[in-house]
Amino acid sequence: MTKTVADVMTANPITVRPETPLQEAIQTLATHRISGLPVVDDTGKLVGVISETDLMWRETGVEPPPYIMLLDSVIFLQNPARYEKELHKALGQTVEDVMSDRPVSVRPNQSLKEAARLMHEKQIRRLPVVDEQTQTVIGILSQGDIVRAMASE
Repeated sequence: MTKTVADVMTANPITVRPETPLQEAIQTLATHRISGLPVVDDTGKLVGVISETDLMWRETGVEPPPYIMLLDSVIFLQNPARYEKELHKALGQTVEDVMSDRPVSVRPNQSLKEAARLMHEKQIRRLPVVDEQTQTVIGILSQGDIVRAMASE
């Protein structure tokens, strides 16, 4: 029998809201030894994900894009909008400031194989599991969950 996401996910995951102070989210990640959290709105619907990767800007800092000066004009050699987004993340004070706002999610009835393929293709370590009817977060599937499921076979 094919295992589904619901068979191995962690139900009722810890979540944060967009307005949660960033330091509180960092403490939650550290205390629970997890690498990311689903971000939900007032109704429990998924609006983003905050991960360790999103927080790295605070430590590494942001470098301005390379540019050249030509006749008193600045010509950027890379998109300056990307720099502005990175700077916003580095200076962020709330979860909303630094979260990834285009989260990838799965449904509980999807096969574990499909979810694993999606994680591999998108190079992500965790997937929020969203109820089809309500669009609320009901679980989280991590790479560790998949490995444990493989070990139990």
